[in-house]
Parts: sequence; C-alpha cells; structure tokens
Amino acid sequence: MSDSRTKRQNKSPAEQPPEQQPRRTEMRVRPTGPIVPSTNVSGHALMCVIAIMSFLACLTLGGVSMVRATAQSWQSQISREITIQIKPDDSLDMEKALADARDLALTFSGTTDGKIVDRAATARLLEPWLGEGLDLDELPVPRLIIITIDESNPPDFAAMRKALTETIPQAFLDDHRTWVDRLVAMANTTAMIGTGVLALVFSAMVLTVIFATRGALSGNRHIVEVLHFVGAEAGFVASEFQKHFLRISLKGAGTGGLLAALSFALAGFWQSRTLATPQTDQATALFGTFTIGYGGYLGIAAIIVVIAILTTVTARLTVMRTIYEIDLIRSDPGRTDLYQS
Repeated sequence: MSDSRTKRQNKSPAEQPPEQQPRRTEMRVRPTGPIVPSTNVSGHALMCVIAIMSFLACLTLGGVSMVRATAQSWQSQISREITIQIKPDDSLDMEKALADARDLALTFSGTTDGKIVDRAATARLLEPWLGEGLDLDELPVPRLIIITIDESNPPDFAAMRKALTETIPQAFLDDHRTWVDRLVAMANTTAMIGTGVLALVFSAMVLTVIFATRGALSGNRHIVEVLHFVGAEAGFVASEFQKHFLRISLKGAGTGGLLAALSFALAGFWQSRTLATPQTDQATALFGTFTIGYGGYLGIAAIIVVIAILTTVTARLTVMRTIYEIDLIRSDPGRTDLYQS
C-alpha cells in the first residue's frame, strides 16, 4: 500500500491527471514607458511658448478680420443712403417742400424708399451741441430727407440733383461720395496695417516655435544618441520625437487658440448685454461689434494646424540632422566641433 502511494506521489507533473497538475503563474509583461519622456522641463516650456505665440497670432487675426468687417459695414451703410437737405426760407412751405422732394426722388429708378426726418428727430440730432428743449421755429435749421437706394443699381445722381434744384431751389442733394471715398481709403489703410502686424506676429511665432523646438530637442540629444547606437533606424527615432512634439504643439496651440476665441466670445457677450450704454456705444463706434464670424474662427483653427505642422517638421528635421552629425563624429572623432555647435 505504501509503495503504490509513493509511486503516485513520485509521478512527474506530465504523468499526473490534469486536475492534479500545479497551475503555472501567468507571465505578465511590464508596460513599457515612452521612448521620449512625456514630461520634462523643456516640454513644458515649449508648450507655454507655443500657447503664448498662438494666442497672440489668433488675437491679431481676429482683430484684423473684425476691422475689415466693420469697415465694410460702414461703407455699405453709407453707400445705401443719400440725403436731401432743404434749407429754411420765409417764402417756403417746409412740410410741402419735404414731401415734394421725397416724391420727386422716388420717381428715379434705383431708389427704394424715402423717409422725412421729423422735427422731433431733428431736435434730437442737435441736442449734443445745442442742448434740450430746442424750438426749431426760432432757428434756421435745415430739414433732412433720407432716400434709400439700390447699391447694385444706383440712380442718376446728376439728373436727380438737377431736377431737385429746378423744382425746389433750397434743396441740396448729398450722395456721400466724398465720405465713401474717405472711408474706403481709411478701411484699406487700416486693413493694410493690420495685415502687416499679422505678418510680423506670424513671423515672430514661426521663428520662436522653430528655435524653441530645437532648444527642447538639444536637451534630449542623449536619447537620440542611445537609440542610434543600439541600432534604431533614423526614421524610427525621428517618428518618435515627431509624435512627441506633435502632441506638445497641439496642446499649446489649441490652448492659445481656445483662449483667443473665448476672448472674442466673451467680448461679444459683454457688448450684447450692455447695449445703449456710453461705454458700449463708444466701443462700438470705434471697433464695431466684437464678432469675428465663421471666417475668423476658421482662421484660428488654421493657425493651430500651421503651428502643429511647423513644430512637427522642425522636430523631424532636427533629429535627422542630429543623427547625421553623430555619424560624422563616429567616422571622424576629431570633428567634435559639430557636437559643440
């Protein structure tokens, strides 16, 4: 009995029944860390630099687009209307002259509507200079008629001016051409200045991102050397650094662009909630509405993409150049000047 029990205990694990075989400990593969350190001082500094330059570039782009839209709005509003001014005269029935001038102007093709500025509205126009409680009968104040025209098919202003002068000698037609020409010149000058500022900011952003990326890579040169010495291909090493700096650039540029877009959104919200106040009226008169539209937001997204591509390409080219310099030093150890440079 004892011999048979001893034989069963001395059997190898392969000869024992499956239910009696000892279980093997499962092999666990330790998770590998990234080849390029995901968090270091250079990476954080580069991310902050990219975020700041992205914010400035997006802010400048939004400001230029806002100025362009405001100038176009001003030009469109002035070009959409003409004014007929009738000077007071003792022998003139002002109300009848206003109605006759409006009806005569509307007979020309290209005019769509006519509005007589009443006495109360005329008094409100003069309040900032002459104060409240004006009596227009005691002052020789001209009366105005606002004629809306079709911008695509404007009327013949010379013929209209001649007809008004022959019918009502006290009438004067102002088609705002002088103001439109000045406004167009001002809008073009402002747009050119804004475009120049945007070009300078974008150039500074490009140079800053390039030098910051190269500076961050110089701190990780030892990683490139180790990977190259153990046999990693240059394309593999470059792709690893490329992925690392792509993530950094997307985080930094995305943060800067999001802050710029949020700034414009908050400014527009504040403007919409504080209408008819002196501060908002002055800001609207100078800058227009703080909205950049879909084009401005698309421009911010384009700047983020450009920064990401620029940082990624710079990282790849810098790694390839580093590997090339390492190979030159290995082939000629006396050329240590490359490493020092």
